[in-house]
Amino acid sequence: MTVIARINVETPAGRKIVQELEKHRKLVKIEYPEIAVLKGEKTYTEEEVFNECYDILSEYYGVDVRKL
Repeated sequence: MTVIARINVETPAGRKIVQELEKHRKLVKIEYPEIAVLKGEKTYTEEEVFNECYDILSEYYGVDVRKL
């Protein structure tokens, strides 16, 4: 049997519960939601934001920072 719980990690008690669950990796699988960043009207995923940063750094330094 599997149980799904939603834990608010913005509270100290929620963070403590998650820390305790993380100690039992063989029994517990923790899935964090994909983080989105709001920019204007469009919502960007964490991956899209990092790719944008990599592009900016690559252009600034003149090398592809993804390959470093």
